[in-house]
Amino acid sequence: MSETVAIEVVLALPGECLRKTVHLTAPATAEQALRASGLDRVYRERVGHPLPALGVYGRKIKAEQTLKHGDRLELYRPLTADPRQRRRAKVDARRRGERSD
Repeated sequence: MSETVAIEVVLALPGECLRKTVHLTAPATAEQALRASGLDRVYRERVGHPLPALGVYGRKIKAEQTLKHGDRLELYRPLTADPRQRRRAKVDARRRGERSD
């Protein structure tokens, strides 16, 4: 008898978080879980990129990675801005504001 694994697939979009739990026959890959969830189509429609970067619990993985029961597959969107540049701009703006007081 084949073992079934439950994988939670998560896509965080601005203003909403989409989650879907899929049940697949082991061994199941990240790509299989993504396709079974249907969130790959939602990602293409809303973000515009064909295949998202994937991760499990914050660690980046490849689409061929085998998943275990209870894993959370995360779909990562491309960054809209470099976080370091945003922090620098915020600090610079704060410094400019302090000097004008």
